[in-house]
Amino acid sequence: MKRSLILMAAAVLVLAVAALATLQFASRRLESALQQALGPRASIGSVAVGWTGVEVHDLRLRGAGASWPAEDELRAQRVHVRPDLASLWSTGWQVHKIEIESAYLVIHRTRQGKLRVLPALLERPESAGTATPSARVHIEHIVLRDVQIDLFDASVRQPPHRLQLESLQAKVGPLDLPALDTVADVDLQATLKGPQRNGRLAIEGEFTPATRQAKLKASVRGVDLVALQPYLLKVNEGGVKRGTLDMSLAADVNAQHLHAPGKLTLTGLELASGGGLLSTFAGVPRHAVLAAMERDGKLDVSFTLDGRLDDPNFSINDNLATKLAGGLAEALGVSIGGVVEGVGGVIKGLFGR
Repeated sequence: MKRSLILMAAAVLVLAVAALATLQFASRRLESALQQALGPRASIGSVAVGWTGVEVHDLRLRGAGASWPAEDELRAQRVHVRPDLASLWSTGWQVHKIEIESAYLVIHRTRQGKLRVLPALLERPESAGTATPSARVHIEHIVLRDVQIDLFDASVRQPPHRLQLESLQAKVGPLDLPALDTVADVDLQATLKGPQRNGRLAIEGEFTPATRQAKLKASVRGVDLVALQPYLLKVNEGGVKRGTLDMSLAADVNAQHLHAPGKLTLTGLELASGGGLLSTFAGVPRHAVLAAMERDGKLDVSFTLDGRLDDPNFSINDNLATKLAGGLAEALGVSIGGVVEGVGGVIKGLFGR
């Protein structure tokens, strides 16, 4: 009996030592892999490996000096990764879940309209002859909790106009990197900050990044028009005193063909004085917009985007601008001439050039 107990105790001790050694090995390998993947501007407070997964604390990616509008590109207070430990000895990685909490992300749009996201990761140059195939990583779920996103837009004014998304909650997955050829579900909600009130953004559905196949529903509710006025008014046209924007869109992309009916509503719009008789709002004569608001209190515009994404002559921005311009002109009883250009400026400003 004593001998059996001693053997059992020894076996438990060996297993405990083996498990501890495995965790230490996993910790060292993961920290090294993270540091290498994130690049020289990254810092990691600590990496802890436990039975429920790996926790990274105080992850930070510093901004690229004067060309970047904020101090950091990314900060995350806590990142929890639940990997499949068997993948530690394979060429690829299997990850059950990645949870990111209390994070901050900066997006920069340059004067030329180029959108820059995490340049430390996505714009890193590769030395000739040193590129190696990336290991395949399968991630079942990515969960975001309490994330803040700042968009600094230098294409509409200097210093850059700042749009803020707060309290972003999202769940995305599965994802297979780097191919991105798996159908992923997405569910996202966020608050769009405004000087007078906050609006809500929601996106849900599924998409395949590699093929652009998608079924998505997106909506914004109660967005403060004061926060959007650099996209709606020219410099000499006064300003927006108050008002809200609602928009809904159901996008279906199949075999590179996009079909997306939607609706946009402006409610309670009030414009500040100034701009003169020829001033406009989103390319529409100012007096026509104010007359409609005084009569109905809101403007409703329905539209449908339709076209092939692989057609070089098709532009989502231009298509949406044309559809909204036609709807606005019809709703207000004005000529469509000139409205396309004005609405086009708004759409390209908000969603890219």
